[in-house]
Amino acid sequence: MPELGVIIPPDQPPERFLQTAVDAERAGLDEVWVWEDCFAEAGVATAAAVLARTERVRVGIGLLPVPLRNAALTAMELATLARMFPDRLLPGIGHGVLDWMGQVDARAASPTTLLQEYTEALGALLAGEEVSTQGRYVRLDRVRLRWPPAGRLPLLVGARGPRTLALAGALGDGVIIDDADLGTVVPAVAAVREARAAAGRADEPEIVVFASVPVGTGAEALATTVRELGEAGAHRVAVVGTAPDGPPEGGEAIAGLVTELGRARQLLG
Repeated sequence: MPELGVIIPPDQPPERFLQTAVDAERAGLDEVWVWEDCFAEAGVATAAAVLARTERVRVGIGLLPVPLRNAALTAMELATLARMFPDRLLPGIGHGVLDWMGQVDARAASPTTLLQEYTEALGALLAGEEVSTQGRYVRLDRVRLRWPPAGRLPLLVGARGPRTLALAGALGDGVIIDDADLGTVVPAVAAVREARAAAGRADEPEIVVFASVPVGTGAEALATTVRELGEAGAHRVAVVGTAPDGPPEGGEAIAGLVTELGRARQLLG
């Protein structure tokens, strides 16, 4: 069965995140995921606080928008957390919401080119390599981390369209498929695996699925959804609760979602 986690949406003040993360750990969930949404909570800062407050759960970041971040700085931050909290960090990167990137004068003319260059450079830096590159967007001169991750740190790439799914399969350690159901997960998983094979990589990519479910769905229905997504290829399923009109539900409603997800985790075994 897939690992099961809760997504804490940025629709609530950051001081509420820590108790929710503690509650998720106590409920037996495997993971807690945070977003870096403009212009709410920062992903790395939030993940660091959640890692420090909890003891066992893995903490995922989905996604760090690469136009906002120098690749070397992101590598430094992720490597620091990976060494402080071994085997508990699951970082994800993506090209970001283009309109938001435009608001901060960081919108790339070719988001896919930027994401490709960034993924290659960041992956090499996290592997402890010295990187020199003069790409269209990413330019580094003999950069090497002094303290790279001591163990494997999976680098996940957020993807929806064919080009980013192929990029995730070829260059990333896995993919984050957002707002997904069976109809989108099955072809997305196939596309990622096909691109991986075409790139000569024999290892299985990590498949992370972000699933939106209405608050109050119930443990049995949640367990069924997670089981079906696992059968479709998901290794990790992170759930965000939604209000009746669709947006992510924060505030008090997330406490009930955590409880139901804990019960679903027990049902899944």
